[in-house]
Amino acid sequence: MEKDEGRESAEVRLDDPWYDALASGWGELNEAGSGVPAAVPAQKSPEPGRSAADIYLEVQASAAFQEVRSRYRRFVVPAALAFLAWYVAYVVTATTAPGFMARPVAGAVNVAMVAGLGQFLTTFLLTWAYARHARLRRDRAALDLRWDTQELTRGITR
Repeated sequence: MEKDEGRESAEVRLDDPWYDALASGWGELNEAGSGVPAAVPAQKSPEPGRSAADIYLEVQASAAFQEVRSRYRRFVVPAALAFLAWYVAYVVTATTAPGFMARPVAGAVNVAMVAGLGQFLTTFLLTWAYARHARLRRDRAALDLRWDTQELTRGITR
């Protein structure tokens, strides 16, 4: 908005590159000064006899969906098992070997404190690794599946 003199002279600049309302069709006026509705893309008529459940089952059985699920499992199962083993090892060591956990590492910092902080660090690293794996290996394929499924179910009432 540009402001020349006071509140009354403020106006919206439509040539502003950050103003994208006109790109979406919202806010456009016709000759009469009334709003023009945004254009709605033409919808394909759904195939007769197909329900949304049939389409979802078909997508679930597809090779693309199975590949996305396989990529998910190949990361999540080993990562979850490794983290669970690390956590159980920490708890078991803390309960069965308190002398080892009380051993000083540097000053007042002992093995238990280092291992406990390691649990937090491992959590953050695992979260980062999961987000990275999803972004690089699954998100694009899952988004393509979502668009295809939405296109197939468009117009079907549930």
